[in-house]
Amino acid sequence: MYSYSCLKALFEPQSIAVIGTSAEADNPGSIIIANLLASGYKGKIFPVNGEGEDVHEIRAFSSVNELPRSTDLAIICLPPSEVSSILELLAEIPVRAAVVTSGGFGEIGREGYLLEKHLARTAKNCDMIILGPNCMGLMNSALSMNASIEPDFTFSGNIAFFSQSGAICTTALDWANCEGVGFSKFISLGNKAILGEATILNYLADDPDTKVIVGYCETLKDGQDFLRTAYDTTTKKPLILLRAGETPAGARAASAHAGALTGSTTAYNAAFRQTGVMQAVDIEDMFNLAHAFSSQPLPKGSNVAIVSNSGGPGILAADMCEKGTLTISRPSSATIDILKGILPAYASLYNPIDMLGDANADTYHKTLRAVAEDDAFHSILIILSPAANVLNDVAKIAADIIALEKECEKPIITCFMGGPSVESSRKLLRGAGIPCYDFPETAVRSLDAMTRCDRWRKKDWPIEVCFRRDYSKAKSIVENCKLTGLNELVELDAMHLGSAYELPVPETVLARTSNQAAKAAKRIGYPVALKIASPLISRKQELGLVSTNIKTPQELRKAFLEITTRATRRCKDAYITGCLVQAMGPEDSHEVVVHFRRDPQFGPLISFSLAGLHEDMLNDVSSRLAPLALNDAQEMIREIKAYPILRGVRFGGAVNLGALEDILLMVSQMAMDLPEIQEAEFDPIIAGPEGAVIANMRMTVG
Repeated sequence: MYSYSCLKALFEPQSIAVIGTSAEADNPGSIIIANLLASGYKGKIFPVNGEGEDVHEIRAFSSVNELPRSTDLAIICLPPSEVSSILELLAEIPVRAAVVTSGGFGEIGREGYLLEKHLARTAKNCDMIILGPNCMGLMNSALSMNASIEPDFTFSGNIAFFSQSGAICTTALDWANCEGVGFSKFISLGNKAILGEATILNYLADDPDTKVIVGYCETLKDGQDFLRTAYDTTTKKPLILLRAGETPAGARAASAHAGALTGSTTAYNAAFRQTGVMQAVDIEDMFNLAHAFSSQPLPKGSNVAIVSNSGGPGILAADMCEKGTLTISRPSSATIDILKGILPAYASLYNPIDMLGDANADTYHKTLRAVAEDDAFHSILIILSPAANVLNDVAKIAADIIALEKECEKPIITCFMGGPSVESSRKLLRGAGIPCYDFPETAVRSLDAMTRCDRWRKKDWPIEVCFRRDYSKAKSIVENCKLTGLNELVELDAMHLGSAYELPVPETVLARTSNQAAKAAKRIGYPVALKIASPLISRKQELGLVSTNIKTPQELRKAFLEITTRATRRCKDAYITGCLVQAMGPEDSHEVVVHFRRDPQFGPLISFSLAGLHEDMLNDVSSRLAPLALNDAQEMIREIKAYPILRGVRFGGAVNLGALEDILLMVSQMAMDLPEIQEAEFDPIIAGPEGAVIANMRMTVG
């Protein structure tokens, strides 16, 4: 992370140099100076151009060397080939932060990519932070500073917004200005040659002007840094992200647009889940969540009261609540008694509270006051549909809700359905800081996100677990594999590596003949399993090269002959060293699979599932990014749909979940310790009431 003084120079500069200006109105540097002046920026502005021409009646410098030593921030609007040399001159002043608006870097291909890498090296050597290149700039409403090429300056507000995409930036500004929503900070990230999301979050998390942070991302720079910083941020403020590039087509487009690798959707979902990030489903959802989080307090629980003047919308809202984390709780007896005196006998009092179509402003007023005072509810969702009886009271109801919101400590979300008949009241509510949505589902989604955020903030700190391991032994096994030219660790080598991490591996012996197999089985103790031994055959079970629960020497010799013959016939080019004799796993057991692979952005991604159809066809898999904490391992096991099977429902007995948690944590430790292992599979893990053993493992070394 970069020093706070560098970030302060970027976000809170007292003086700004704009390099590459001219007297022409459409010059990017000239536009930025015009925007600084129009926004009311009180700091010093230093235009720089080769001719020394004044810009907007401000005296210009003809060279960077003439800039005062007090210059905090430089905004560079020059051709890409000239930027790095300018940075070196700025470092001598010294200027600690720069914004590069120029395009023509990593987004255009190889030539631009090399220019961007050179730019990044130069900036790091000069101990300077860079926003961009290929960005619009930034805004700080607290300083009345519009240091961007976008003329529409934001209202002052408490939402910090950042985006890789310039188009999303302009869209966000247009939406905010239309809705009367303001931003505290507004940041266009561009190509992120130096500054990425993690550094930006590190600053915004402690920014006193920011209540909620919202961002659009296509790729994330420095995935492991992001995990740490995002977690710290969400313990202080809500963080809402919209991530593009989830599909293969979208990922290709995002990679081309940003000029960087994209990680897998599974890895992004795991990253957001582990760090408490609220993930928006689309642009509309991102803006809806931003408004709700910025204007309402977080609910102190999941119980929601739904108040409506029609049954259908209330039912839709209840359905949406049940699909999420909200609870449709029953009003207290005292509230029910009050409602009986307010509403018709045939109204629904038990949540959703349906006041029926003849409800008017007075009905809303009395019902909402009763609900607001009921401790059974932590939040209130108010729905209004334009029934004939209420049309003349819509504005009055909106005004009453605004008055209630000032008295009530609970979050209030509204949904005024319809068109022109309710539009002015919607604007009235939104202008007063009360989110108002067109449809119940959208309103519930925002309230659900706020409830999840509150639940996340109340979570216990994760418990880090470190197991004993023989790191030097494990490292030597991996290095020996590389020296011998192999790219895969299988069988005994993989087992030895597992034992170095104290993973529960069964006793295993390599037998080259059936006689050796019989002796090994006698020493291990029947029953045993037998599987082909070959570094070139990995999917033994699928090829019929495994035999289990062998109970006698006769069965063992027969199985040895069948397996080796079948392997010779089906894998003609494979080098076969014999068979592995292995102790059987616990009885009354289930087979599970643990797997990890390295994501290009986040590092080791660990997955867990039941073996067989659950993994291969049903995709019933849970995933987390390493390093795992104890709660991560516990959640992974419990969130798969097949979890009841592990608890002994219908099939066999309940497995020892602690043993599976230990395996996940040990695998996480291995993945973090040994970056040479690109992928590893522990399949099957045989888990029973007494514990678990890893019957087979294979690892790809790179």
